[in-house]
Amino acid sequence: MNDTADQPYGPDSLANDVLHSIHPIPLTQALQLPRIVIEDTQPVIDNGQLAAKAVVGQPVTVTSKIYADGHDKMAVRIVYRAVDDEEWQSVPMRELGNDSWVGEFTPPTFTRYVYRLEAWIDQFGSYRYELEKKYAAGVTIDLELEEGRLHLVHAAERSTLELRGQLDSLIKRLGEATENEAKVALLLSSEAAAIMAKADNHAFLSRSLEFPLDVERELAQFASWYELFPRSITDDKKRHGTFKDVHSRLPMIRDMGFDVLYFPPIHPIGRAHRKGPNNSLTAGPDDVGSPYAIGSEEGGHDAIHPQLGTREDFRELVAAAAEHGLEIALDFAIQCSQDHLWLKEHPGWFSWRPDGTIRYAENPPKKYQDIVNVDFYAPDAIPGLWTELRDVILGWVKEGVKIFRVDNPHTKPLPFWQWMIADVRSKHPEVMFLAEAFTKPAMMARLGKVGYSQSYTYFTWRNTKAELSEYFTQLNESPWRECYRPNFFVNTPDINPPFLHDSGRPGFLIRAALATMGSGLWGMYSGFELCESAPVPGKEEYLDSEKYEIRPRDFTAPGNIIAEIAQLNRIRRQNPALQTHLGLKIYTAYNDNILYFGKRTADGSNFILVAVNLDPRNVQEATFELPLWEMGLPDDAATLGEDLMTGHSWTWYGKYQFMRLDPSYQPFGIWRIKATNQ
Repeated sequence: MNDTADQPYGPDSLANDVLHSIHPIPLTQALQLPRIVIEDTQPVIDNGQLAAKAVVGQPVTVTSKIYADGHDKMAVRIVYRAVDDEEWQSVPMRELGNDSWVGEFTPPTFTRYVYRLEAWIDQFGSYRYELEKKYAAGVTIDLELEEGRLHLVHAAERSTLELRGQLDSLIKRLGEATENEAKVALLLSSEAAAIMAKADNHAFLSRSLEFPLDVERELAQFASWYELFPRSITDDKKRHGTFKDVHSRLPMIRDMGFDVLYFPPIHPIGRAHRKGPNNSLTAGPDDVGSPYAIGSEEGGHDAIHPQLGTREDFRELVAAAAEHGLEIALDFAIQCSQDHLWLKEHPGWFSWRPDGTIRYAENPPKKYQDIVNVDFYAPDAIPGLWTELRDVILGWVKEGVKIFRVDNPHTKPLPFWQWMIADVRSKHPEVMFLAEAFTKPAMMARLGKVGYSQSYTYFTWRNTKAELSEYFTQLNESPWRECYRPNFFVNTPDINPPFLHDSGRPGFLIRAALATMGSGLWGMYSGFELCESAPVPGKEEYLDSEKYEIRPRDFTAPGNIIAEIAQLNRIRRQNPALQTHLGLKIYTAYNDNILYFGKRTADGSNFILVAVNLDPRNVQEATFELPLWEMGLPDDAATLGEDLMTGHSWTWYGKYQFMRLDPSYQPFGIWRIKATNQ
């Protein structure tokens, strides 16, 4: 099935193709069907209904299967433009064999693009191919030479100005040549090929559909996130931290190598049904409650909790963070405390029970009495609720916020996200959205398809070599690679992973290495660098959770892994191969407790190998294979190795090597490998 057909078939050509396969078609329609087939084009999401993802300044590799009857040569090109541009740009594609074609173009700005493929019979190219074969075989080529002259003549007749003059010059030189050898040389010259390409009449031209491409800034693919509660930046549990207090943390967060500083909701917190410590249903008069119970008489989603500071304080913090190379990300949680002003001003935006009480949030057996959810499809909610939520985002964008982490987006309608994200990004293409969705794979992928820049993942619960290998590989395959950018958060205020409960400092280093090396995007919630792990017994929740109380910390406490995190982030910045999750390959290490993988840039200039001991308690050893075949080297080649954590370097001899990873020292190895002549 074609991605599309020539006119008169347009965007509905897929449906037409189906109908044609069921019912006979008139000859007049058959004559208009494309002779050239364009199919299996990538990157494409849902036949072009939704946009694939790309990053500004990075090549977009386009592949397709393109073929036609017979043995004629074809010419194929990618034609692309930003949606706001009128002029199209084009680049040629090259044939890989077996009807596979590939090409690249590099979007210079972050905005929405569209591209399509165009393919046609390259008549002069086909002629040159036959002429070269016959001449080499010693076949008489008098007629072939005349055919070549006619190709030039016909091209000149359909050309004007400078191109016509170039073709006339070729025709004249061909006529002046007295030897067949000279005529063949001219017809096969790169000069003739280039001029004739400009004059090509694009015989049997076929066009694909126009496919959308969402081009975002680099931070959508490569970033390190650090999460903290501003109210906990204090030295006294009884004193509420402020935006001004957060200034003191900026240098250390920067020095650890983070570039996104993410805050949970900073809005006024409701008092009705406020939660107490450890998610208890009873709160004392001084308990601060959960910031996810948004809204009080002091304001809602567009307001700031008074104890954090003023709006001007927030603006100063955004500016100070920028001076430290940090962007502020805010939580967008579409839920309300029972004190939110919307309940009085817009009761029709909510669901009410038969007895007249509000329907609060539940996830049995969990109950969230302190929050209620809006009803997107309530009669009174359209369009007011939708536009109000959009305007909340636009309001924070005006305050300098360009990144939003969205709470539980899978529990809100997909059409809302598709509309809202596109609408915001049409006005502010620099804005990005992170989906905090832990749900079924299809929904997680769909959130990426409808516009989310990046997404939380299953990484938090993947621990064994088999689990990690399968997941890392899946994220590199279609359709995930086209629609989903994974952000490997190692922990969150809601998720204290069981692996960390009793694995000690080695366990935290293991997860940090997997996250930082496995994806271009990773994040951690503060306390991870201190190896905090005390759980609520039997649960993956933090004991004395910061969601419900102020939690001061000593960020210099002994046993921390701050230096290791800083070095891991430094390695990421210095090695382009690590700045994306794409390109990861699992390699052979003969030990089920050691995950061994590699990443390299497309040109092979940067090649990183990573080995992680997944056992936090025991030394693990393994024979492993250096992927010399990917470097074009024989199995006995010598290569240069460098330990990027220590700076130690050496020479490897041969394909088979040995490793020993001691969790009491460092449970992972990160090595840069080079050929000896690099």
